[in-house]
Amino acid sequence: MKKYNKIVISFLSILFLASCSSDFLDYEPKGVLTPDQVATLANADALVNAAYAAIGNDEMIGPITSQWVYGSVRSDDAYKGGGGRSDVDVIDTYEQYNTTIADYGDWMLPRTWTNHYKAISRANFALSVINAIPDADYPLKKTRQAELRFLRAHSYFMLKLLFNKVPFITEDLTKEQILKTSNDLSSDALWNKIAEDFIFAHDNLPPSQDQVGRADKNAASAYLAKLRLYQAYEQNADHQVTGINAARLQEVINYANEVTGSLEPDYGFNFLDGHDNGPESIWAVQFSINDGTNTGRVSFVTGLNSPHGTPLYGCCGFHLASQNMVNAFKTDPVTGLPLLDTFNTSDIYTAVDGSGKSSLTAGVTLDPRIDHTVGIPGRPFKYKNTLKTSGDMVYNFSWARDPGVYGFFGNMKEQQSPDCSCYVKNGPFVGTSKNVDFIRYADVLLFKAEALIQLNRQDEALPIINQIRARAAASTAMPLAAGASNVYKMGQYLSFPDKAYALKALKFERRLEFGMEGPRFFDLVRWGEAEQVLNAYLAVEKNPNRANKSFLSSAHFTAGRDEYYPIPQREIDFTGGLYKQNPKY
Repeated sequence: MKKYNKIVISFLSILFLASCSSDFLDYEPKGVLTPDQVATLANADALVNAAYAAIGNDEMIGPITSQWVYGSVRSDDAYKGGGGRSDVDVIDTYEQYNTTIADYGDWMLPRTWTNHYKAISRANFALSVINAIPDADYPLKKTRQAELRFLRAHSYFMLKLLFNKVPFITEDLTKEQILKTSNDLSSDALWNKIAEDFIFAHDNLPPSQDQVGRADKNAASAYLAKLRLYQAYEQNADHQVTGINAARLQEVINYANEVTGSLEPDYGFNFLDGHDNGPESIWAVQFSINDGTNTGRVSFVTGLNSPHGTPLYGCCGFHLASQNMVNAFKTDPVTGLPLLDTFNTSDIYTAVDGSGKSSLTAGVTLDPRIDHTVGIPGRPFKYKNTLKTSGDMVYNFSWARDPGVYGFFGNMKEQQSPDCSCYVKNGPFVGTSKNVDFIRYADVLLFKAEALIQLNRQDEALPIINQIRARAAASTAMPLAAGASNVYKMGQYLSFPDKAYALKALKFERRLEFGMEGPRFFDLVRWGEAEQVLNAYLAVEKNPNRANKSFLSSAHFTAGRDEYYPIPQREIDFTGGLYKQNPKY
């Protein structure tokens, strides 16, 4: 359990209204700090802390730390869930690829845009203060500048993934210049601007930091590997991949080689309280509980997503694994390798008995990561068969809120056990103090493997992918499922016969390793495969003889539009049309 002393500073805007009396303008409300009062050497570190805090300042209706809506539900990994299509129907429109509707007020995408720019604003304000402090007066100046530029780059990276075209605002711009800053940069130019911040961080951060959660050179190297990998896949104006830049791929390898870390011995430790900031966590947003504040700094970003039909949790049954995701964990019963081309030709765990449990189809073998990722009726949930205080923790069919629409599979990774000291309930919603990892070491390994394969060096990628698979195979010590030894079968790739096979294996491994964590949709867009993969997925989902998810009957992915989300209309209106909308919206 994490305990931190926190300095919290709230920055409130001062509105000067021409119609107000001078008495009103002279009044200074209690608790409000003017920029001049805040912008001091004494407050420099507090301003940096406030910028760190902003990275985790999201909520259920404006997520910035979790991509369960934008990257998981939007892909073939998961369904929206909840109490039918009308329950938080804005997410339903994203799942249907129907984002040509008007903004949903301040919900989801517009609020996510705002929350990211709030974080950028804090970083910029802190930079504007620290830049003006003489070096001799502030020995940590260069380090703190590097941290702030790292934080700013992180927010811009996330905005780039979501919206593609965003205005790049820095601390040296005046208000007038900000109002004239367009979002109409080329993709490559925006990547390079974001990279400049990460490079500054890379060149000026120490190898490690005494305080957990602070960015260091290791984190900057990892993020540069990630950015250059995305940038390597060059896109035209219609978001189609037109080439793969070999020089960028080599940068990925170079930066990945700088990163130090190791895999957790058990895959499940990445998603379990008590293992925050472990050897696999390269950079994470920090949450806490019992930290001296009234409620603690816990995360409610996935507060809608706990199992619904059990008093152990309460609400609301969102973010449910798709049948396709479940099928992806099947392995060849002889080799233990993934069924790269045939995994979705038949469904598993489709029948539920009278006790609310589901049985595995005879002869099917599985990757153990399925029981770290998906709640399946009849299998222990979050590594527990029972709770001392509350009883049965075996996932049951009754835990599904609307199985007639969304099926009965749950999500596992973003949940914690109700008896965890990290666990908080606010009404029906669940929050926890578990960190959210933005990059873990498994990411870095697979970034490097992907770059190697694209450079026709698949033999060098082979042991990297096998290292990930070996860890997965060994991740069975915690309680997962009765008879696990009879259903788990994991094997190693003996060789990659060619680049095409290696690339297919790499892509499949990324899906299994990061299932329902959010990167899936963005991976498909990066590879230029979103239309092909997602429309093929939807065709099976609509088939009444297969998944039979009739709520997806009208869903269709439109290439050249749906790779990115629309720029919120209110932002375009505010700038008088300066911001340009993405194609086909």
